[in-house]
Amino acid sequence: MKGVIVVGAGPVGLTAALTLARAGVPVTVFEREEGLGSQSRASTFHPATLDLLDDLGVAEPLIARGRVVDRVQWRDRAGLVLAEMGMGSLDGLTRHPFRLHAEQSVLTPLLLSALEAVPEADVRFGTRVDGLAEGGTGVRIRMGRSWARARYVVAADGAHSTVRSSLGLPFHRVAYPTQALRVFTDSPLDELLPRLAPLTYVRDVGQSCSLLALPDHWRIIVRIPCDARNPLATSSVAALVRRALPGVSRPVRVVGADRYGLARGVLPSYRCGRVLFAGDAAHLTSTAGGLNMNAGIHDAVELGRTLARVLAGEAGPGALDTWATRRRAVLLDQVIPRSEARVAGVQDRDTSRLAAAMAGLRAIAGDPGATRVYLAQASMLDTLPQAVRNR
Repeated sequence: MKGVIVVGAGPVGLTAALTLARAGVPVTVFEREEGLGSQSRASTFHPATLDLLDDLGVAEPLIARGRVVDRVQWRDRAGLVLAEMGMGSLDGLTRHPFRLHAEQSVLTPLLLSALEAVPEADVRFGTRVDGLAEGGTGVRIRMGRSWARARYVVAADGAHSTVRSSLGLPFHRVAYPTQALRVFTDSPLDELLPRLAPLTYVRDVGQSCSLLALPDHWRIIVRIPCDARNPLATSSVAALVRRALPGVSRPVRVVGADRYGLARGVLPSYRCGRVLFAGDAAHLTSTAGGLNMNAGIHDAVELGRTLARVLAGEAGPGALDTWATRRRAVLLDQVIPRSEARVAGVQDRDTSRLAAAMAGLRAIAGDPGATRVYLAQASMLDTLPQAVRNR
């Protein structure tokens, strides 16, 4: 019987596997695809996440491949800076007082390489899990006509989790009234817009958006109605960019665009017997602020450490219930409210409400103590267990 089987070789599954393997737990990863995913998905890594990845030895090469965000800015479409906060305010709270912009597809090869160097680990691509059943001291997993057994299974197989479905677990989703439209440009926005920060929120009654700098391009992210007609049409995207960035001195070259729906959902429990859920298999959020993937990586590290202690006899199985309860509470009480607050009012056409919100941010930015608290919460540092924060 294998020690632990992890289903899914995304950032969450590989993080869980590496955490377990480094603790001496035999772990096998089953991934239905023939290789690592390369699609453009999550692209934000918060300081708390970088600290956890640093413990696994992959933060340094990830940072070398990403874009460091040293300040966060809010401005209007005319280019007026409404508020700005320096990430250096987090000095002393984290080993990484900055945010990093990098594709999740940059992280996964680093995790895989580190995992392959550990004798206790085995990664099998092209292996689709069709079902599973718990019994006795382990879990049986079916892959076509073959079966495998493990003492525990970590389900990190995404929003459409096969493991979750095979167990018949309810996963109620609530769709948000807007969807996200991402526009990719290789135009140097920080040269076209003076003093532009690598992470900038444009808040304006005419058009709000978020601007994210990555190593080789910028992203313009806009919330649009779910019933928007043909939002990916070239003319529609061009018009949106003109509305969002009217102060740009020359045309912005669009090299791509996509859109994705948004929903909120959290499993009733992250534990079902010997099956444990992490990442999108356990929860979905609005994606605003880049919190969902980061929360998934936090799920994985805490789970890996807890499960390793259980398997070593250093903790009872009840420790897994404690982990599951704590991580779910973090999602419900901190991650989801903060994610939703990030986009509250972005389509608001009420000038007075927008002005009040910006005045509040300016007040925070003008107070070093308040800035430190605000950025610590935005960086998920307060969601880590106390023992981790004290390291």
